[in-house]
Amino acid sequence: MTSMTALDTLVPGPLSLAGHRLGTPQQAGALTMVPIAGPALPGFAPPRTGLKLTRVAGYGQVELANRADSGVAIVPLHIGYIQDRAQNHALCRSAFLAAGQTVRFDDACCVQQSQGGYLSERDQWFFVLPLELRARALDLRGVAGYSKLWDDIAALNARHGLPRRGHLEQILSRKRAVLTQFQSRLEPQPGQLGALFFLSGRFAGLEIAPDPRYFAEMWTALVCFAYGVAAWHAEPAPPGPGAAAPYDGVQHGADQRQSDQHGATGLAGLRAALDRDRSARLTEIGGWLADLPTGPVELREEERYLDLRLSTVTGAHLAGQIVTDGDRTVYASLFAR
Repeated sequence: MTSMTALDTLVPGPLSLAGHRLGTPQQAGALTMVPIAGPALPGFAPPRTGLKLTRVAGYGQVELANRADSGVAIVPLHIGYIQDRAQNHALCRSAFLAAGQTVRFDDACCVQQSQGGYLSERDQWFFVLPLELRARALDLRGVAGYSKLWDDIAALNARHGLPRRGHLEQILSRKRAVLTQFQSRLEPQPGQLGALFFLSGRFAGLEIAPDPRYFAEMWTALVCFAYGVAAWHAEPAPPGPGAAAPYDGVQHGADQRQSDQHGATGLAGLRAALDRDRSARLTEIGGWLADLPTGPVELREEERYLDLRLSTVTGAHLAGQIVTDGDRTVYASLFAR
């Protein structure tokens, strides 16, 4: 693991990511993921096993419950649910739910245009809104109106060559087999509780969870949907015959033979060459972070739970929400604008 002070530049003001460190980058096409490890914080209900969408009360109105026996639930920013024969919705904001508590969100976005009816307690799976929709959804937090994201969803579909309709399932459900390839090509590491995501060498997002279990339950929603949709759109064309495969952080076959030709003979030599390669990759990513546009960022507190603070981050180049305990970052979902 390698420390990188540039991580602290992504959280505003005096907030700290002290103790967090970067792991070995992984790449799948246009998407690069850098694992983040750090101190695990106990007492938080994980999103899949702890949270439950209990009811769609009406268009733009959903109820979530913290079903865990103990521990506060941090509702993931821009979480959405696909339900069997029910209206699909996504949230515009994060929130706190105490153990056993049920909260109704009246500012949810319906992401399924012209699909009548809404039911309760059906089979469901969750996603996180694609990167292309997140800034707009965050701006719409607190705004009632179930159809408020339909135009943006329709434009996103059109950019992907799909019918121009406010149906997000055209991407999430019908392209799910394509998007889930990112889940198999990128692997979360033991102890991982966060990640940096880059698209074609440009910063896309920073995700931090309270502990590895929380992050593991968010993994599919993040890598396949929040960032996978944009990565799928930016995926480079398949290489022609004889072209080199994209770098994936691991040396294989011919790469190993080439290392031997450059003097890295034997297992120790190969390991040293791989370490140099990984170090160079992290240096490159440090350059990507250094190139991130900067500017003033506003931090606005939205909600409190005991010593925890939920705040919205907005700036010309960055947006999202974070949860803090004093000056310590507990949860973060920040994305490029």
